[in-house]
Amino acid sequence: MKIAVLGAGHVGPVVARLALAAGYEVGIAGSGDPARIEMIVDFLAPGAVAQTAADAVGDAGLVVLAIPWHRFPSLEPRTFAGKVVVDAMNHWPPAEHPLGTSEEVAQRLTGAHVVKTLNHVAYQDMEPAAGRAVGFAGNDPDALKAVAEFLDRIGFDPVPMGPLAAGRLLEPGSPLFGVAAHRHEFETFLKEQS
Repeated sequence: MKIAVLGAGHVGPVVARLALAAGYEVGIAGSGDPARIEMIVDFLAPGAVAQTAADAVGDAGLVVLAIPWHRFPSLEPRTFAGKVVVDAMNHWPPAEHPLGTSEEVAQRLTGAHVVKTLNHVAYQDMEPAAGRAVGFAGNDPDALKAVAEFLDRIGFDPVPMGPLAAGRLLEPGSPLFGVAAHRHEFETFLKEQS
């Protein structure tokens, strides 16, 4: 399966490296012409291919959104129809309205199967994944299964959080955000929230 990583800043290249090490083919896109990020990709994620967002997503089985939140509205929604989309983005500063980023992503990317994960781990703490627990939330059972398998294969311990709305529990301001929590801590927190 090919992985498309949108974002060549901090998080994107780390996810790309982890995916490459796990044997995935990886296309990575920044904003604009792929030639602008070729040297960055060659240095930070050797083996990944710098592409336009449309080309990276086109033949990918799973797409990771690792772009700054303010750039999300520039994405073309039709590109993502039928795709499993990992939302690894955060509002900065944290959102004051009730919807989490993933719920907004799902509203805009109609037809995509959105799963919230990886946003709560600092990029410098992702590598090596070393069995670190990561929460994931979504509404589509097949997408959840695909993302859990991806997370496991790149070295994380995926902990199901529930429906997409539960992804808010992984966002800035949550006790799970930016913390190296173990599976039982995720599960305890979930029980306390229910």
